[in-house]
Amino acid sequence: MPPVHERGRRARAQQLHRHADLRRPPGRRHGALVEGLTSLLFLCARADEYVRPPPSPLVLLAHDKPASHPQQVHISVVGSDGMRVSWVTDDRSAPSVVEYGTSPGKYTASAMGDHTTYRYFFYKSGAIHHVTIGPLEPSTTYYYRCGRSGDEFSLRTPPSTLPIEFVVVVDLGQTGWTASTLSHIGSADYDMLLLPGDLSYADTQQPLWDSWGRLVQPLASARPWMVTEGNHETRRRPCRSPWWRSSSRRSSPTTRGGGCRTTTAGRRPTSTTRSTRRAARRTSSCWARTRCSGKGRSSTGGWKRDLARVDRRRTPWLLVLLHAPWYNTNQAHQGEGERMRAARERLLYEARVDVVFAGHVHAYERFTRIYDNEADSRGPMYITIGDGGNREGLALKFIKDHKSAHLSEFREASFGHVQLRIVNETSAVWTWHRNDDTFATVRDEVWLESLAAANPGLAPPTGRDIDMSSRMLQD
Repeated sequence: MPPVHERGRRARAQQLHRHADLRRPPGRRHGALVEGLTSLLFLCARADEYVRPPPSPLVLLAHDKPASHPQQVHISVVGSDGMRVSWVTDDRSAPSVVEYGTSPGKYTASAMGDHTTYRYFFYKSGAIHHVTIGPLEPSTTYYYRCGRSGDEFSLRTPPSTLPIEFVVVVDLGQTGWTASTLSHIGSADYDMLLLPGDLSYADTQQPLWDSWGRLVQPLASARPWMVTEGNHETRRRPCRSPWWRSSSRRSSPTTRGGGCRTTTAGRRPTSTTRSTRRAARRTSSCWARTRCSGKGRSSTGGWKRDLARVDRRRTPWLLVLLHAPWYNTNQAHQGEGERMRAARERLLYEARVDVVFAGHVHAYERFTRIYDNEADSRGPMYITIGDGGNREGLALKFIKDHKSAHLSEFREASFGHVQLRIVNETSAVWTWHRNDDTFATVRDEVWLESLAAANPGLAPPTGRDIDMSSRMLQD
């Protein structure tokens, strides 16, 4: 009997003949078949007719350098002009210091920070260091070294004026598909990465956090990653309340000193809002902290207060990022965001939110602008991008006769990432890049108009400073 992968290859070839109307991406030889556990085969047809990639094994990276050597290095925007640098050392006495400058090997400034450790049953983490450096200039490359030891890294700060480009990815994990997604992201020229939940898929296996940190280090050490938790970060210890161990490694919008925010201008930090005069002064990003069930408390006061702080006359772009989607025609996770949508959708509508990003469902789906299950040009565009490369695989089945199917403009169960380029105060372009072997194929593209710009009463006045802010939406 032929091996499993050979039988699968023949089955896919037979399917090609049954679907004569299918076409491959441009530039690919018709009839060529892609084999193996680390390759993809995509057919340009309806999403439910695609031959899906097989499961991919975990990519586990070991640390083979001295105990004092920094690993898992990553950065995030913090404050008005700072950057938070985080890393791990096996040596728990290693110094929490970062040296940095604008020329390789020439460090003209340094900053001290602190470190923490944690235990989970028999696991004990290394020293998790956090240091905030700055003030930094916008659109500038800095070279830095952590703990006076190990390799030199470089980072680029976000711009202070438009355009600005974001990469958005959710449900990333650490598989061969993750590695493919990261490779495609690394070839792009972007300013900041947004990741609203389900980072490492470590769950209770804490060493997987270390492996994941090493996997993403080449990208996460060079551009700020702004992250918050999903259901795979929220876990329960026996007989205890929910806990989020990744908060020791990566800050959420409510943790001290940095982490999960894009940028914001002109406000003093509070428990739910941090500020920065970076890139961003033209876009406000609100992070909705939710469990996958979407069963939040009925109170909406915190959301209302945070959204009210966004001055749309100075902030033409307003984005919301949450983990579990409110609109979803995939069979996976049906209805899990419905209670939250019913309780809070009106707040986003009245604030004229431009786009709502979500993940959780392991597929890509873009809806039109919606309010209360109907197309509405004044409502947000809802986009699900839970296709980063996680170990659970793709959510393959969409419901053709779903009540929201007429609102779904594009849907496909394939791995990939998104790039959002905010061109100016009125226009932005969104592109979904599907993983296609060694290429990142642009499979979906749409131009957006700011709802503030479309509403003269909300449009930013000419010649005035414009905010870009990020805050956590909480009760």
